[in-house]
Amino acid sequence: MRPDDWHLTHDLDAFLDRAGDFLASRPDLHTVPLTVLNGLRRRGLHMFGGGAPLFGALETRDGEVGAVFFRTPPHWINVTPLTEEQADALAARLASAGHRLPGISAESATAAAFATAWRRHAGPEPRLRRCERLYRLDRLTVPAPAPEGAPRVATAADRDRLVRWFEEFGESIGEGNRQDGGGWADSRIAYGGITFWESADGTPVSMAGVTPEVAGQIRVAPVFTPAGLRGRGYAGAATAEVSRAARATGAEVLLFTDLANPTSNGLYQRIGYRPVADFAVYEFTAPTERAAASSR
Repeated sequence: MRPDDWHLTHDLDAFLDRAGDFLASRPDLHTVPLTVLNGLRRRGLHMFGGGAPLFGALETRDGEVGAVFFRTPPHWINVTPLTEEQADALAARLASAGHRLPGISAESATAAAFATAWRRHAGPEPRLRRCERLYRLDRLTVPAPAPEGAPRVATAADRDRLVRWFEEFGESIGEGNRQDGGGWADSRIAYGGITFWESADGTPVSMAGVTPEVAGQIRVAPVFTPAGLRGRGYAGAATAEVSRAARATGAEVLLFTDLANPTSNGLYQRIGYRPVADFAVYEFTAPTERAAASSR
């Protein structure tokens, strides 16, 4: 596998022309690139920051696309499943071009292979940051007994709460704000992408979101309950409601969980989600940054 088998571009339309069919061939494993690329088309290339996104497609010997990646600076690279040889060729190509990557998110074996290759070609030490599991909805089982209250789709009147909860959600998972909260809220409101669970008096107590349907798949994200309201069944009720509505469209319904959180993994399995694949996120730390961290 040669590094120049990877075709790199900043042109989203050209990339999708080349790789769109490949991405649609496995909408479950490719849910993140499908969702993010759709967002870039709808909201502009800089929805995650000021840097120009980079896209890449691996051309196999028979002229087909065998894998893809994207990166929306300043965030990590996201890569579809690769062999160790393919991961090494990609790391070599990006390192030789002078790219600096903060980390990688990918299927677990791919993430580990790329992290090792990146250390070899570029120098930064990989650190495993998070392990995730991708689930697919099988037979929906609504949690019982349901908490008091009812679901309600968020509207423009809820914008301030959505922005605040989006920021709190980012802090709760240790990622901060990966995109502007106001832009995120406006986008979700526009297509009815957030559902609240409201208490009996009409106060929102939890939210569950869904991505727009792309290639026949919808992903549940995010699910958030403020800290003081957890443990009362609100998140399960909200998740079951958005899962039901997504399933009613005929789409495949997916979600990710943090494997370090047994509560959420147990909840989603009780609702009817079944494992598809495991994913991992690695951070890359430069030698100078490691030395500084060790001196603190």
